[in-house]
This record gives sequence, C-alpha cells and structure tokens, in this order.
Amino acid sequence: MLHHIVIEVSDLPRASSFYDALLSPLGWRRHVNETKAIGYGISRPILFITDRPGVRAEGTMISLGAPGIAAVKAAWEGGTNSGGSNVAQPGETSAHGSGSYSAFLRDPDGHDIEVTVSQD
Repeated sequence: MLHHIVIEVSDLPRASSFYDALLSPLGWRRHVNETKAIGYGISRPILFITDRPGVRAEGTMISLGAPGIAAVKAAWEGGTNSGGSNVAQPGETSAHGSGSYSAFLRDPDGHDIEVTVSQD
C-alpha cells in the first residue's frame, strides 16, 4: 500500500500555486503548510512537496485519479494556468489498457503529472 509521495521542488511558493490549482478540483486540500514542505490529500496528506533549491526533475511521473471528466479538465486548466506546461490536453486515452479520460502536464520543475478517470 502506498503511504505517501514526496516531490522536491526548486521554488516552494511557485510550486504551491501550481499544486493548489491542480489538486483543488480533485477534492484535495492542504493538510500541512510549513516553511519547507506542503502536504496535500483528501482526508490526510499523501503528496508532499518540499523545498530543495537546485533540484532537477528526472523521470518523475505521478498519476492522480479524478472523480470525473469535469475534474480532469478543471485540474489540467488550473495547472496549466498556474505555471505548468501542457503535455497532452484532456481527452480519451487507452494508454493503460482500458478506456480512460486523461490529461498530461508538467509542473514548473518538470515533474510529469497525469490526471485521469476510468470510463469503464
């Protein structure tokens, strides 16, 4: 079972703006709000972003489940409007062997993020 994930970022205020906008449509909120770390989740923090100047994203990819297509679209829009870059706009995909609706973007430090909902 996955307990939590930590993503290191080079600029915590910039990253927090991105993750606030990305995660809010998914029902996530801040549970931890410290000087060097912010923790997000629904009922408890499971995704932490921590401040580490000079960090480089190398091969990080996180897929986040959404409660519906509207949430996928809203999360992608929030993320791309808050410093993230578009990788693939929201749409149907079969990348994981089943029908799903997904969007792909990159956070300001280059971490790849997928927001997805299964359409099975």
